[in-house]
Amino acid sequence: MSSLIEQAAKRLEQLRAAGVVIPEIEADLLESAGAARQAAAPVAPAVPAAPNVPAPAVRVAAPLVTSKTINLDLEALAVKGIVTPNAPRSFMADQYRVIKRPLIANAVGKGASKLEHGNLIMVTSALSGEGKSFTSINLAMSIASELDHTVMLVDADVARPSVLNVLGLPPGPGLLEILEGKADVASTLLRTNVDKLTLLPSGTPHPKATELLASDAMANLLNDLATRYPDRIVIFDSPPLLLTTESRVLATNMGQIVVVVHAGRTLQAEVQQALSTIETCPVKMMLLNKARTKGQEGYGYGYGYGYGYGYGYGRAGADGEDDPAKE
Repeated sequence: MSSLIEQAAKRLEQLRAAGVVIPEIEADLLESAGAARQAAAPVAPAVPAAPNVPAPAVRVAAPLVTSKTINLDLEALAVKGIVTPNAPRSFMADQYRVIKRPLIANAVGKGASKLEHGNLIMVTSALSGEGKSFTSINLAMSIASELDHTVMLVDADVARPSVLNVLGLPPGPGLLEILEGKADVASTLLRTNVDKLTLLPSGTPHPKATELLASDAMANLLNDLATRYPDRIVIFDSPPLLLTTESRVLATNMGQIVVVVHAGRTLQAEVQQALSTIETCPVKMMLLNKARTKGQEGYGYGYGYGYGYGYGYGRAGADGEDDPAKE
C-alpha cells in the first residue's frame, strides 16, 4: 500500500514540475506521502547518556606506627644495683636466676598446674618502700637474658609510677592512654637496647585510674598481651596492696603474683593482710628483699625468697636461714 502511494506522489511531483495545475486533494495526498516516507525512514537508536559516576576515591595509606626505641644507660643502672646483660656474674644476678625459674616454668605451662595467663606476672608489696619496682626491673632484665623468651615491663603503678625514673627516662604516654582510647600499644611501647626487653609506661595520672584498670578495655588488653606472642612474659610493677585498690583490681587478671617483703621491717600480719586481698590468684610468691644470707655482710642487695600456693611466708633469720612459713 505504501508503495502505491509513493508512486502516486512521485507522479504528482512530475506533473507539477511540468506546470500542470494539481487539485487541492491531490496536494494533500502528496504531503501524506512525504510524511509516510519520513515515518518509514529508519531511526537511529538513542544513545543513553553516560551515567554521572564519581571518580573512585584515592586511598592514602595511613602512616605505619612504630614503637619508639630508647637507649638505657646500662653502666649507670649497674651502679644502682640493676642486673644488666653482659655484666660479670654476680650474687645479685644469680639470685634472680633462681627467682625467675619457677615463674618461667609456670608461664609456659611447665609448672605444677596449667595456669590461665600464666605469663602475666604482677609484682607488688604490702606497703611502699619494700623494693617492688627494683624487683620488677631486675626480674625483667634477668628474663631478657633468656634465649627462648622476650619480656615486657609494664609500669602499672598508675598512682606513683617509678619504673621510667629508675631507668633514667622521662615520663610519657602509656597504659592509661591506651585504656582511654587515646593511643595504642604500638605508639606507646618503648623498645630498648636490651634486645628482648620492651617497656610500657604508666601514662598520665588519671582520677579514674581504678575504673580504667577494671574496665573491659583493660581485660581485652591483658588478653591480647597474654596471647599475641607465645614467647613473651609480661611483668607488671603494681601499687602496694594495702595502700590502693588498683593492684587488687589488676590482680584478678594475673596468672602469678610476686609479693615483695622488706626483710626485718614488714610485719607478718601486714603480709597476711595483703595476701588476703589477692586470694583469687592461684600462684603467689614471697620474695624477701634485703634478706641476710650466709657469706653476705649486712643487708646489701641479697635476696632471699620463698614461693608456693596459698599464704606461704618466709622470714630471713640472722644466720640467713628462713623460718618455716606460718599460715
